[in-house]
Amino acid sequence: RFLKKLHVKFEDRRQALLRKRKEVQADLNSGKYVPDFDPATKALRDDLSWKGAAVPKDLQNRRVEITGPTDRKMIINALNSGANVFMADFEDANSPTWRNQLEGQINLYEAVRDNISYKHPTSKKEYVVKKEHAVLKVRPRGWHLPEKHVQAHGKPISGALFDFGLYVFHNARALLDKGSGPYFYLPKLQSAEEAQLWADVFAEAEQELGLPKGSIKCTVLIEHLLASFQMNEIVHALKDYCVGLNCGRWDYIFSYIKVFQNHRKCLLPDRFQITMTAPFLRAYALESIKTCHARNISAMGGMAAQIPIKFDVAANEKALAAVRADKEREVTDGHDGTWVAHPDLVPIAREIFDGRMPSPNQIDKKLSLSTAATDLIAVPEGTRTEAGFRRNISVTLGYLDSWLRGVGCVPLYNLMEDAATAEISRAQLWQWLHHDAKLEDGRTVDANLIKMTIAAEAERRLIRAGSVVSRVPEAADLLEHFIMEDNLSDFLTTDAYDKLVSEGR
Repeated sequence: RFLKKLHVKFEDRRQALLRKRKEVQADLNSGKYVPDFDPATKALRDDLSWKGAAVPKDLQNRRVEITGPTDRKMIINALNSGANVFMADFEDANSPTWRNQLEGQINLYEAVRDNISYKHPTSKKEYVVKKEHAVLKVRPRGWHLPEKHVQAHGKPISGALFDFGLYVFHNARALLDKGSGPYFYLPKLQSAEEAQLWADVFAEAEQELGLPKGSIKCTVLIEHLLASFQMNEIVHALKDYCVGLNCGRWDYIFSYIKVFQNHRKCLLPDRFQITMTAPFLRAYALESIKTCHARNISAMGGMAAQIPIKFDVAANEKALAAVRADKEREVTDGHDGTWVAHPDLVPIAREIFDGRMPSPNQIDKKLSLSTAATDLIAVPEGTRTEAGFRRNISVTLGYLDSWLRGVGCVPLYNLMEDAATAEISRAQLWQWLHHDAKLEDGRTVDANLIKMTIAAEAERRLIRAGSVVSRVPEAADLLEHFIMEDNLSDFLTTDAYDKLVSEGR
């Protein structure tokens, strides 16, 4: 009944906002609209008197956060990792099979009550949560994704409301009773209107469940280019609930391709050449810190996706050096914490933040900078290489193969890849094909080159898989469809989701 009430009250607004996304993209495609700060909300941005929500005690020190899916072993290891916060992910690190969604909720229910354990079926090793463990945050799916396994009045309900609704209904009171609260990460927002929808959902949930107003707290992922022009507006819409913003770097790069999909002058170099030192990403990160600290909330840094390279000492040291440099940049700039994808990176990130940030956070570090619209849309420099082209195909194939088998994050090329990194890869391939991009060796990216490379990479993966169950042929078909289509699909997971639903039946 609770989920149905949320659906009935908010579904029409959700659909209207999704239609507005398409209208805005059409204006971007035609050149009618160029991203810029909204002059109508200038007074709100300039007014420094208003603030975000009061930060709860257990979220004032967020120097290291670890993320991952909601399977039992992952939850236990993440809570025990030494990180300050664990973000349990129903979104990009999750394949939204019915089993994954429900088992994830059951696992979190038990974790909230410190009653979760796991015994490895082969080694018989037992895993339990330590008394001192990370604070739990949950990332529901974005507004664009449906939950087709649950319908109201014959229509699928929102995946975001399903994930949020189940978790808050079953756990909010238990969390408040133990001195914490129902804390969320909000993904894929593109505007303050979409943030306002979440604010109204939170208020409705608190009223329905008898929770004190403002019990729910959220951190918003600024992972869409258009959202970077509305950071103040997004915080203001959620000011009763918002305790931070996060630099969602991978989806942000993906959104850059999507926003400028029709504009040849915005062709990007290899995905792997684009780091947070690129001018447009540097401007976005600094603007995020400035906004957060002006509103007395946390500015969270981005993901370190590296994983340990156990059999290559030199490669491992090179990867860890890149992590250190990234985290040193973040803490020096003024971020209050950072993300890692693997427990082994927690001590490295903690050492750097402990060394440069002795206090729980550095919200009192106010940045005085002026960010122009042109700073946020500057095209990064670099080259397009055959290796980068092939790796884009390999990463997307590998990820889709795992995703179709119900696994939402997978180690590839010594990085933990999730839906966001797969989205960058396939969108970049689409962009290169549709704008006749030339590789460094002089070849033009055309349909024949793409089809041959997909076939070769798929065959290589099938040989390597051997007798293991594989979804590589379907992944190859999907990837070819996503690259060849006339209009760039908003999200590959939306189209591929129907395969999970039909198999569930």
